[in-house]
Amino acid sequence: MGVLKVIEVLSNSSKSWEDATKKAVIEASKSVKNIRSVYTQDQSATVKNGEVDEFRVNVKITFEVG
Repeated sequence: MGVLKVIEVLSNSSKSWEDATKKAVIEASKSVKNIRSVYTQDQSATVKNGEVDEFRVNVKITFEVG
């Protein structure tokens, strides 16, 4: 195993926290290669008219460098 680096990414989804996490990984993989894992650090949601409107996650993405 080589050197690993961790970046923090914020993402959102109108569907679920899981979907927001998937979106974060998909978006990060456009510019970061060798992603090894994702850790969902925080979850939150916005509420509109008494219903959950948007799911938000703060994730840490680990990838291998070099």
